[in-house]
Amino acid sequence: MDSTTTTVAVDPRHVAYAHIVYGLHALTILMGLFSAKLVAAEFVFSLPALVAVVMNYVRRPQVRGTWLDSHFRWQIRSFWIALIAIVILRLVFIPLSWILIGIPFLWLGHGLLGIWAIYRVARGWLALREGRILPSGGL
Repeated sequence: MDSTTTTVAVDPRHVAYAHIVYGLHALTILMGLFSAKLVAAEFVFSLPALVAVVMNYVRRPQVRGTWLDSHFRWQIRSFWIALIAIVILRLVFIPLSWILIGIPFLWLGHGLLGIWAIYRVARGWLALREGRILPSGGL
């Protein structure tokens, strides 16, 4: 047996639940793309994003030991990494934007973080659809 299989059966309701969480994350991305707000900011500060991360924490104990645990971990890490990155971006570049030098870096950082969030949602959702485990390490 390789590291990508588990012997614990997965409840189909939990798979559907993970799809809903990915859907909420995708909604936050669409909200960022089709509004004046940034994708990265919507990904962590919007109501669907907060609902998604709470849903992850509520149901995560029930999927421990299954391949779905990797998806719940992936979704939770995506949220927290994006939040920490936004906080760092703003702490560093907002003071620099007062002298105009930080504005391009702030926009670039938010843009790259938005692309990263799109990647995380797309990769995770495709893996879920195919029933694959996501890697546990890395970004």
